[in-house]
Amino acid sequence: MKIANIEFPDHPVFLAPMEDVTDIGFRLLCKRFGADMVYTEFVSSDALIRDIKKTKEKILFSEEERPIGIQIYGSDPEAMVEAAKICEESDPDLIDINFGCPVKKIAGRGAGSGMMRTPEVMLEITEKVVKAVSKPVTVKTRLGWDDNSKIIVELAEQLQDCGIAALTLHGRTRAQMYKGEADWGLIGAVKNNPRMKIPIIGNGDVTTVEECRQRFDETGVDAVMIGRGSIGQPWFFEEVKHFLNTGEHLPKHTFHWYLALLKEQILQSVERIDEHRGILHNRRHLASTPLFKGIPDFKATRIAMLRADTLEELFGIMDAIPEKFDVA
Repeated sequence: MKIANIEFPDHPVFLAPMEDVTDIGFRLLCKRFGADMVYTEFVSSDALIRDIKKTKEKILFSEEERPIGIQIYGSDPEAMVEAAKICEESDPDLIDINFGCPVKKIAGRGAGSGMMRTPEVMLEITEKVVKAVSKPVTVKTRLGWDDNSKIIVELAEQLQDCGIAALTLHGRTRAQMYKGEADWGLIGAVKNNPRMKIPIIGNGDVTTVEECRQRFDETGVDAVMIGRGSIGQPWFFEEVKHFLNTGEHLPKHTFHWYLALLKEQILQSVERIDEHRGILHNRRHLASTPLFKGIPDFKATRIAMLRADTLEELFGIMDAIPEKFDVA
């Protein structure tokens, strides 16, 4: 499969762009374990052109992450064009436009999946960004605003006509947010539309290796993008790739191996930012990781772990888990 001139292996698996999750450290870990493509956290076009320091930092990446996409969002066509040009100066492999984020502070302002209410503006932005930059431009969006306006089959054709190099579809409407089940049937309808020539990437509810295999087999998508299923377990990509390639489950590592990897993830955040913010940034990963699920009477330890505000305290709690709960 190719996106513009970027070549991928069979059944590529991508890391979805996620706010406050896909920072450079987490991306590098996911890349280490087999993610074929990674994306930055999505960045505001308005903040980018105002030269906001925190936003500018989000578009920084390392060469080891390639291929990598920078994702931008906004509702003003001219601001999106200027933001895309700024991103192009960072030399990513592609620029992705976020028309899928459902959170109120973004969609409520007409950006992200709010664009589903104004598809004409979505198409205007897409066409202008494609013409403004030399990098491949891709789009990530949803099925529609709500169940009564699932416009994605026709909209996908129109986006393709704007010149995008690939299209990622999250199988929910904006109204669903992240509730209910992702509709991969409609993703498959877009992929199998004979008028679609660009790669279609499917996203939504891929939390097991079997589900990833099933999505490829049932829809024929060119790639699968994994979002929430990777939080707290960057090693998930290794498990998925192994299953896709062999049909077998990857043998589990020891509890200590996974624990050490989580500590490495926390430590790199602390070294890159500072101790307080590095720990805060990783609390979502610690709360979501499947490593601690199923351990009896773990609630008090989980609470203490998520309240810890120094590395010494946090790592002390984590290091005591194997012996305290007799897990290896």
